[in-house]
Amino acid sequence: MSATAPITVDWASATHPGLRRRSNEDSHIAQPPLFLVADGMGGHAAGDVASGIVVAECAELAAQPSVSVEQLQDALTRARRRVERVGGAGRPAGSTLTGVAVSDVDGAGYWLIANVGDSRTYRLAQGRLTQITVDHSMVQELIASSRPDLAARTGRNVITRAIGAGSDGVADIWMIPAARGDRLLVCSDGLTNEVSDEQIAAILTNTTDPRSAVTHLMFAALHGDAGADEPPAGGRDNITVIVVDARDVSLSEDDEDTAPGTRWGGANGTREAAPAATSRGLGQGESPHLGKDSSR
Repeated sequence: MSATAPITVDWASATHPGLRRRSNEDSHIAQPPLFLVADGMGGHAAGDVASGIVVAECAELAAQPSVSVEQLQDALTRARRRVERVGGAGRPAGSTLTGVAVSDVDGAGYWLIANVGDSRTYRLAQGRLTQITVDHSMVQELIASSRPDLAARTGRNVITRAIGAGSDGVADIWMIPAARGDRLLVCSDGLTNEVSDEQIAAILTNTTDPRSAVTHLMFAALHGDAGADEPPAGGRDNITVIVVDARDVSLSEDDEDTAPGTRWGGANGTREAAPAATSRGLGQGESPHLGKDSSR
């Protein structure tokens, strides 16, 4: 693991309870080398506690210049044990987790991306937006099994893997080579249930800095399809958004081209080739939090 940060980043983040919920069960951390979002479940008495536990366990790694796969897996194991002891109103507590950590392979900068549940991490690279993570949801399973007709009638919030909530599934993890100019988006489903991938791509492409991107994404999620003079039509769920830009990336001496990434596949922990990532008004919530990594 590198002694200095292998990726220099700028970032911004914001969270909002939405327009139909009194509480915010999302938790997040946006502090190098960690940019993570957790979406709690189990009701307010348990959901915000569960997501907070997941983020707190991962935050123990925040003082490091980079994070290894093993360190992140260990943090999630500790989080699962703690979440399983939380309960509320007869419902087991649980949380999703998605996001990116700065990592390295022999000193070269890599994105370490993890996912459990239906929160998402995207990468904008060379003008193309790619959803890196795969939703652990009933809808996604029906789509994957060529049953989009049933997927359209299935509740969007039915997830098949979580940290806690009676699930024993573990995180999918990807290691993907980073490149200068990469833009990463980490978000809860409060964004993606309101804003299409096409809209997300347009906003990420047409904004010059993370703060502007976060502001425009949050506005789109809250405003929905309403016209300019109409009341907001979105904000049906808690919304959390983090945007991370790679300002500089360390390369190993033998790095000539971007190598394919590696995915640690979920429950069985086996490695396989990762998808080619380079191919494909805020209201009462928080204002965007900004950051510039000056460690290099």
